[in-house]
Amino acid sequence: MAKQFWVLALTAGLIAGCGDAKPESPVVAPGAAPTAAPVATAPPAAAASDDGFTASGPLIVEHQVEITAQREGVVSKIFVEAGTRVKTGTLLAQLDDRQVNANLEAARAKTRSIENDLKNWQAESEVMKADYVRAQKAWEQGLIPQEQLEHAKYKAESEQWDIKRVTELLNTSRQEERALELEMEKNRITAPFDSLVARRYAREGQDVARGERLFWVTAEAPLLLRFTLPEKFLGRVKIGQTLPLTSPDVPKETYTARIKEVSPVVDPSSGTFDVLVELQGARGDLRPGMTASVHLDATR
Repeated sequence: MAKQFWVLALTAGLIAGCGDAKPESPVVAPGAAPTAAPVATAPPAAAASDDGFTASGPLIVEHQVEITAQREGVVSKIFVEAGTRVKTGTLLAQLDDRQVNANLEAARAKTRSIENDLKNWQAESEVMKADYVRAQKAWEQGLIPQEQLEHAKYKAESEQWDIKRVTELLNTSRQEERALELEMEKNRITAPFDSLVARRYAREGQDVARGERLFWVTAEAPLLLRFTLPEKFLGRVKIGQTLPLTSPDVPKETYTARIKEVSPVVDPSSGTFDVLVELQGARGDLRPGMTASVHLDATR
């Protein structure tokens, strides 16, 4: 029993000794803290503190379309090739229009026939009117009965309804003729505006379907650039403001762009709004489709 008492006492003494020595031992964790502190308090990088913004995108033009076939047919003739500059209304290609032309001529002949038929009904109506006037005079003199007078009256009215019927037939025929004239125009593929023929898809002898691509035409000016800006710039860009514009395709040149449109709303999903700028002055070597950039600095 005494032996156990001395063992417990010795153990308690060792524990108490260790507890007294703990404050004198080196502390590693607090010593490492000063080396980590500069990382948290380091100044932000220049890009992070710069309020400027550079936006890039392709140069575009407002008038740029793919011309498609408005009706099915066979391409009978191609008049232009890619790279050709054309004016509004220039004939680019022609579809085979022989069948439509034959239908149009038949419609015109039908219209002429109905016109002649209408003239015949109008002349007949004048005869019926004269008969009715004569019947009225004869009835007043007691030469014919009431029934004969009414017969002449209704006959004259019937002619008027026939004239109206034939007139509507004539209107229908003229509209059918006009529809075929429009079909004839669809066989003529023309330039919708002054443009450059960028691509030619069609070939002579090709059987094309309605909606099939034939040409791609594009205007060459004015050059535009559409991009988005963070919402913090919403009150700092205005219509008419000018910005420097550059292109990696023409690295030695600097251009000026004027803000043409500023969206009044912010896209809630991205926190950005749209801006459209237009190149000012000569375009130099810039072409639609090239990549360009504009920069807004922190002073704007």
